[in-house]
Amino acid sequence: MTVTQTSTVTMIPSKFINEYLASVKDTLDRLDRDALVRFVDLIMETYERDGTIFTFGNGGSGANASHICGDFVKGLAFGDLKRFRAICLNDNIPALMAIANDISYDDIFVEQLRNHVKPGDLVIGLSGSGNSENVVRAFSHAMEVGAVTVALCGFTGGRIREMADHAIHVDIPDMEISEDIHLIIAHCTKRLIMERLGIPCPYG
Repeated sequence: MTVTQTSTVTMIPSKFINEYLASVKDTLDRLDRDALVRFVDLIMETYERDGTIFTFGNGGSGANASHICGDFVKGLAFGDLKRFRAICLNDNIPALMAIANDISYDDIFVEQLRNHVKPGDLVIGLSGSGNSENVVRAFSHAMEVGAVTVALCGFTGGRIREMADHAIHVDIPDMEISEDIHLIIAHCTKRLIMERLGIPCPYG
């Protein structure tokens, strides 16, 4: 007996797809372009003074933080061009687990920053809600030592939007779309940096 499988894709109503994509487009249309330009300015200022860029977040935001760092380390590395210094605090799994187990999950980022961050560094925290306690604590310490803080947030922006030196707020109460757009922001930022450095885009 042969069982015919029906593709789950064909069972998804096109109405849902249209609504999701429309929400993404509407949120992008309302994104503050000036905030994005200022973000690029802060990255380039850090680069020019040989500062380090730190990225971090939880869950999908953590995945985006790692992706962003990868773009700095590899995607913006060209020949003899001066390299970006970037560290993602999500990527040292043994350190994360030890800090969470021995101290607190709320301290997984701040404890790592205590080892590395210096005045003039750039600390980029991602949080959909803007209220992740471990991101808040990391920002507090970064500001105490004189680093610059940037919040990538969604929903109302939460605590990190209020405390950061600069914020890019994705104004929608939806975690997935916030994370979608944070990655779009990261890729757009990368292209803008390439333009400023005079690097031709290899993708057309």
